[in-house]
Amino acid sequence: MAIAFPRFVCSESSSIEEVIAASSSSSIPSPPPQPVFLTQDELKQIAAYKAVEFVESGMVLGLGTGSTAKYAVERIGELLQQGKLKNIVGIPTSKQTEEQALSVGIPLSDLDSHPTVDLAIDGADEVDPYLNLVKGRGGSLLREKMIEGACKKFVVIVDESKLVPYLGGSLLAMPVEIVPFCWKFTEERLRRLFQDSGSVTKLRTFKDSDEPFVTDNANYIVDLYFEKDIGDLNVASDLILRLPGVVEHGMFLNMATTVIVAGELGVTVKNK
Repeated sequence: MAIAFPRFVCSESSSIEEVIAASSSSSIPSPPPQPVFLTQDELKQIAAYKAVEFVESGMVLGLGTGSTAKYAVERIGELLQQGKLKNIVGIPTSKQTEEQALSVGIPLSDLDSHPTVDLAIDGADEVDPYLNLVKGRGGSLLREKMIEGACKKFVVIVDESKLVPYLGGSLLAMPVEIVPFCWKFTEERLRRLFQDSGSVTKLRTFKDSDEPFVTDNANYIVDLYFEKDIGDLNVASDLILRLPGVVEHGMFLNMATTVIVAGELGVTVKNK
């Protein structure tokens, strides 16, 4: 289902909220205005606000991590403060999201207390035509997969740049979380798994530093890069997870129930 944005003129003071409101309202036809060109951040916010329309009072929510999910968390907090949502319980997928959720007044819990999650909203790094995902370039893939794997409905929010013909098709990282012990050994075994696909591996480090990036679970991340399609994703998943030292990978297969894609021509809602 595609929802087209009306093409209207924005003054310099026009806000993204006005663009979002215009995208969901109808009015008397007027002469064609100049097109509105939205930034990637504005597209992310539009997708996030659309996803929050799925949220109802009384829900247990999985709260995603990253530059797109932060807009959804922000919006849920606003609706709670306005009294439009009540009795929400959030389960954050990272320490970063936990801090943001608390700052906007979202009550938090965990999977031990709420093992079934009504709805999770999160971004993705890649989305293929079958709604399989790559996630984890922000470093939170393990907690994301645990929480989003426990939810009844998983809504993914992206801008159109995240759509790929196959996972790995962006030529950017597919993350694998590993234990620090003998990480070079694990990294080399990961590379050899996909050498036919021209795989390259790289230990993730902190920006401007050679120090390994450390996840919220005190693990490392090896980023995999592919020159070609890796083939059957379920087979690839099993091969990775069978390696001793691997904790989890960033392929989220058959998990998304809805993907909301914001682009210059409108919002597309894709359902599984």
